[in-house]
Amino acid sequence: MAVLWLDDVSADDLDTVGGKGASLGELTGAGLPVPPGFVVTAGTYRTFIEEAGIDEELFAAVDIDPEDSAELRAAEEAARELILGTELPESVREGILEAYRSMADGDEGAFVAVRSSATAEDLPDASFAGQQETFLNVREDALIERVKECWASLFSQRAIYYRQRQGFPHSEVDIAVVVQRMVDAEKSGVMFTSHPSTGEPEIIIEAAWGLGEAVVSGSVSPDNYVVDRETAAVEDVTVADKKILMEKDLETGETVERAVSDEKREERVLTDAEIERLVELGRRVEDHYGDPQDVEWAIHDGEVYMLQSRPITTISDSAGGTGTDPSSTERASVTNGGSDAETVAGATATGTDGGEGDDEVLFRGLGASPGIVSGEVRIVTKLDHLDQVKEGDLIVTEMTMPDMVPAMKRAVGIVTDEGGMTSHAAIVSRELGVPAVVGTGSATSALSDGQVVTIDGDKGTIRRGSAAERGEDEHEPVEAVRPETPVKPMTATEVKVNVSIPEAAERAAATGADGVGLLRIEHMVLSLGVTPEKFIADNGADAYVEELVEGIREVAEEFYPRPVRARTLDAPTDEFRELEGGETEPDEHNPMMGWRGIRRSLDKTDVFRQELTAFKRLYEMGYDNVELMLPLVNDADDVEAAKGHMEAVGIDPAKRRWGVMIETPASALAIEELAECGIDFASFGTNDLTQYTLAVDRNNSNVADRFDELHPTVLSLIGEVIETCRELDVDTSICGQAGSKPEMVDFLVEEGVTSISANIDAVRDVQHEVKRTEQKLILDDVR
Repeated sequence: MAVLWLDDVSADDLDTVGGKGASLGELTGAGLPVPPGFVVTAGTYRTFIEEAGIDEELFAAVDIDPEDSAELRAAEEAARELILGTELPESVREGILEAYRSMADGDEGAFVAVRSSATAEDLPDASFAGQQETFLNVREDALIERVKECWASLFSQRAIYYRQRQGFPHSEVDIAVVVQRMVDAEKSGVMFTSHPSTGEPEIIIEAAWGLGEAVVSGSVSPDNYVVDRETAAVEDVTVADKKILMEKDLETGETVERAVSDEKREERVLTDAEIERLVELGRRVEDHYGDPQDVEWAIHDGEVYMLQSRPITTISDSAGGTGTDPSSTERASVTNGGSDAETVAGATATGTDGGEGDDEVLFRGLGASPGIVSGEVRIVTKLDHLDQVKEGDLIVTEMTMPDMVPAMKRAVGIVTDEGGMTSHAAIVSRELGVPAVVGTGSATSALSDGQVVTIDGDKGTIRRGSAAERGEDEHEPVEAVRPETPVKPMTATEVKVNVSIPEAAERAAATGADGVGLLRIEHMVLSLGVTPEKFIADNGADAYVEELVEGIREVAEEFYPRPVRARTLDAPTDEFRELEGGETEPDEHNPMMGWRGIRRSLDKTDVFRQELTAFKRLYEMGYDNVELMLPLVNDADDVEAAKGHMEAVGIDPAKRRWGVMIETPASALAIEELAECGIDFASFGTNDLTQYTLAVDRNNSNVADRFDELHPTVLSLIGEVIETCRELDVDTSICGQAGSKPEMVDFLVEEGVTSISANIDAVRDVQHEVKRTEQKLILDDVR
């Protein structure tokens, strides 16, 4: 039988109808309100490829190295051509169409959703959601083709790559297709029947106008409702600014994205009665399955429908429903581990600072990455010394470079002579979760190889001996400063995370951030050990593109479908000079104000176009969550020139989300002209914006005390840009260091910024600070 009706399907039919089909059949059998529909069975797909004789060729085509992007692309194309180019047997075609016609609305036929349902998705211990295709508002003329496209999507580049990483053999995964009557939703969203992080009895509901795809894909910020599951009391409501919705076009029947009317953008989506009904259904769903569920729902003409339910896979075994949500009084500082900003970097301790045990403090620097650890010192003055770094050692070096990252991952802590809170050592240490103290001044000359010391990445101290000898506990910056699992923050202002190296992607995704506000590709480039020009000369342009694709893809995959904003190359010439092939780099007096960012890209167009080609390939692979960001632009001429190169490599700026960094006073003052170029967002780089506004070199210790991102002139520029962008419907964000400071968070939320991107270790606290500020604004408005 080619099809099975949902009425006849249960959870026992997983192998026949796939995870989505089994879930919908189970919900239907439990008497829950599920739109009617049927499933084109997995057996139908298997019979199709076997009887057509394409099965062996199909599985051979996808038996490739998943880390090779060219092979992945060729595998997807071959699989798609095999499936779409093979005729469906007439009996199967008629069986599908006959089932569809029985749901028809008169002569025109019903609008249906056609959804992939793979036999390896929506399982209790793994979620493969989003790996295959879904088509909405389909009618009879396109139904068969859409079913075959669902089958072909089993072999998309993302699906091949992800399935292989998870250890699921391609030949053992089948795919069914759910064909279900469309709910012409007026409002829709997602409901977690228990808290997705702690497992506590809280129902979390996200809601937006129109079809739920806007919520699931992350293209709209939904309202958020927190409800006590036992009492049904609404504990917290966050009303978002819902800019867009997805709905059926009445003329064409296609799903379209439209702007939400001004009066509904900030209107609460759900009534109390609708919340009560959703809570009732949520209880029934969880009670039926016996496990917390992630439910997609929709409301039409006052009726609530269940569209999908799958187990929540993000609740840790240790959660046990005992987790707590820290109050504002329990929050740790969000300034990178609470280090004292007034501490003088490089000052040695003399034992006269007061406080018990200060005579054991050898050095003070800046606490750049939180945690207290002890270990043997390993002095690294040359790259050749990196092989000497063993697991559990403390790296002590003048400053870190990108090619030190493998050794930094082995080390238990990092100490540097030079650098501040925005240095490579500070950024990478935070992302790797390695305690670090930077800017000590002379640690490399004063400490000895093999000496045992204890570093405190919160206070910025290096002490003699081990913590155990003093009866102190060591702790690394893990769960105490971030949630275990990806949970969207309950705020209207999005909270994203900064990522510098692909190795930090998993830890960054675990923060529950709304996406990546800044992915720096220069660290990927610098870690090659040679300049881009020399790498291309030695290995070819395609090899360079592949390096970038692999690095960005690792982060995009970890966050999908949450957006990942990747910035094109922005490294100063002094960093390139340290690489092989860097002898031709100019020797600039102040590289931070020199040949970097978009300036270098527009001069070195051959290298720039290879970067853009990497973005194009990622889009072709299905990573539509990648957004392109241009650094250090000054004016519309810079942006239009870069836009021309995007179009030249095949990127359509009208179809992809892209934007610019606001890092100079010039770009801030020219924001209207930049918006006219078609940008979707403007992101503040406060490190550069501050140093260019105040004429303070952030790497110069003589004027470091004058570096202040909260200076009134800097805030004035930021505020004016946000106001203009709100008028022009351009998103704004911050991805600089200051995004982790409570004072800056408060200012940005009050000004109406779209999103804030924080350091990995600060995401949780920024979420709470944003929530507190938003609630204060609401209270102030009603008082």
